[in-house]
Amino acid sequence: MESLDADGWAGLFNACRQSACHLEMRDSYAVQEEQSDIEKWRAGEWGPVQDAESKAGWLDLMRATAARGVKLRRVRIVSEPVTEYIRFEHDGTPQNIAAGEDVRWLPRTRASTLSLPGNDCWIFDGQTVLFNHFTGDGNWVGNELDADPEVATRCAAAFEEAWKLGIPHSEYKLN
Repeated sequence: MESLDADGWAGLFNACRQSACHLEMRDSYAVQEEQSDIEKWRAGEWGPVQDAESKAGWLDLMRATAARGVKLRRVRIVSEPVTEYIRFEHDGTPQNIAAGEDVRWLPRTRASTLSLPGNDCWIFDGQTVLFNHFTGDGNWVGNELDADPEVATRCAAAFEEAWKLGIPHSEYKLN
């Protein structure tokens, strides 16, 4: 298993020509880089400006990728009522959208009939899958890149089914 650094992530997006689709299925992430942001958000000291500053590198990468005509889509499968972490993510999603991502939310109860991969993943051009691995409590473990055509086809199909059922960010109301 590997862990991509910023250059590794940029390389995947820079090589992408048509689409980059992200399937997120956890209700909570304990990614170390976000902990101070979440604490500020809890304290009411966090808004769109702070969110955009915190993830400026990511947003720049998304803007550059979208500017090349790459379609960026993200589906977040969530339990309801949503967790505190999902509320934090929801509050920051407008910055992702402004950078070129299209984001949908899929309540987990609507995803029961889907065949989903065992881990969150990015699917690049329907050909390469980057699995993201986390511990049970949401800590980052690493990435696993897979270019097996069958794996890519299955993951892309799962993403498309989730996308069809997903609710656009502008219409999804937290509960």
